[in-house]
Amino acid sequence: MSQEIVDAIKLLEREKGIDAETLMTALEDAMLSAYKKSPGSAKYARVELDRESADFRVYELLVPEDLEDELLDEVYEQESTIDPETGERRVIEEPDISPEKLAEHRDKIPERDVTPENFGRIAAQTAKQVIYQRIREAERTMMYDEYHDRVGELITGIVQQTDHRYTLVQLRERVEALLPKSEQVPRERYEHGARIKAVITDVSAESKGPSIVVSRRNPELIRKLFELEVPEVADGLVEIQNVAREPGFRSKIAVVSHADGVDPVGACVGPRGSRVRMVVSELRGEKIDIIPYNDEPARFVAKALAPARVREVLVDDENQQATVIVPDDQLSLAIGREGQNARLAARLTGWRIDIRSESDFADEDAGEIEGEEEESAGRCHAILSNGRLCPNAALSGSRFCGLPAHQELANTGSDYVDPSMAGQEDIASEDAGSEAPAMEAPAEEAPVADDDTDVVSPDEEAAGAVSDENVIEQEAIQEAVENAPVADEDTDQLADAEAQAESAVAVADEGAAFPATEAEETELEAAEDAAGDEFSGEDE
Repeated sequence: MSQEIVDAIKLLEREKGIDAETLMTALEDAMLSAYKKSPGSAKYARVELDRESADFRVYELLVPEDLEDELLDEVYEQESTIDPETGERRVIEEPDISPEKLAEHRDKIPERDVTPENFGRIAAQTAKQVIYQRIREAERTMMYDEYHDRVGELITGIVQQTDHRYTLVQLRERVEALLPKSEQVPRERYEHGARIKAVITDVSAESKGPSIVVSRRNPELIRKLFELEVPEVADGLVEIQNVAREPGFRSKIAVVSHADGVDPVGACVGPRGSRVRMVVSELRGEKIDIIPYNDEPARFVAKALAPARVREVLVDDENQQATVIVPDDQLSLAIGREGQNARLAARLTGWRIDIRSESDFADEDAGEIEGEEEESAGRCHAILSNGRLCPNAALSGSRFCGLPAHQELANTGSDYVDPSMAGQEDIASEDAGSEAPAMEAPAEEAPVADDDTDVVSPDEEAAGAVSDENVIEQEAIQEAVENAPVADEDTDQLADAEAQAESAVAVADEGAAFPATEAEETELEAAEDAAGDEFSGEDE
């Protein structure tokens, strides 16, 4: 072997970074394998290669029988296995003692030179093949050591080849990465020679060399692009809390500031949007929403639905669910095209989001109230002294439950268990514009006559005389007084009820002396109707 081999090995050591001793050892192993394949070769031998002149010698190892038996026994124990079916030990038919074992006992083993005469040509050819193989293995090892700890890192490469399965991206000389179809963004076209950025997702060592897989769909790509374009993110002053992405269409990022006076959204947008524009350009026009992060879930969910305006957010902390109420004209914007905006907001916040319009939410509330009223339809209609409805169920064919006091209400025509509660409604009579002023009556109940007698005013009752000529007028007053509800003496509404009754009696007295005109009768009827409407409104 010539000196050129040594010079080539030293050159490879400088250019490729491959240790020369590694190549020399590999050459010795390769030539030993070639020697054993030649006819008449010794059973145990070793090859020695001169590191300076590249001259080689083959030495036969004359192993003593006792040492050979000892070494073979060790091989039997180490390499023999147990058959799992029979439980017997599998015996190795032709055991071989490794050169490493023989090297341990070199001082006990005599040697002799058995270098073949025509071994030079075989040695040269073997050396060539071994060097090429070891160079490739060394390059693969170096490439794996360089990239296996760079997973998640942003790289820039040049497109070399594209087909329906993958795109080949050259990272540097003799280092290429694969961009599979599953990691490509829809509608993106990768032309030959184009420069693209991607994120390393996997580095694996294979027999044909390490495989480097890169991605353009990974959400980490957006994070790394902002670190590249925004100094505040690279320095740690602004942190990207989370990224939600639908590749090629839209992305949302949540940012938070760790320094006073630094606006996280403004820092990512940049002057006149220059920073975010560079990221959008690298992503081929993909839209990006920058959301300020907030520890309060309701505020964070509301911001995550941008650009839609949110009216109210109802959160369920236990189930991690949020109900968002938006104006009717913002519903489609909050949901987004095919639900895209809502999906991204849910991924960004980690909450399950239910979006409702104001009108739909109001209708649901009204439906719930109606349902409660329907549930109470089968209940007893008796009103207790505290003003609440009886909680018992009504009997079949009756409006009241089985309590005797409540069943008696069917005969009285009232739903109030305590009769005094029926007079709690406000009585607000309106002055119909009558010329006769309302008279203030003392806090006494207006006298009510039976059906067969006439109603008299307090003045006529004191005089003890009732005129037959005013029977018609007093019948009208009787009807007004009977319709007036009895007020509770403990309430402030008693004076108003009695004042109305006394005013009606006073007007009737004047009508007895002077026949009522058509205008006065109209005003009287209007006053009665107004009082009746007010009572009915209070009952409802």
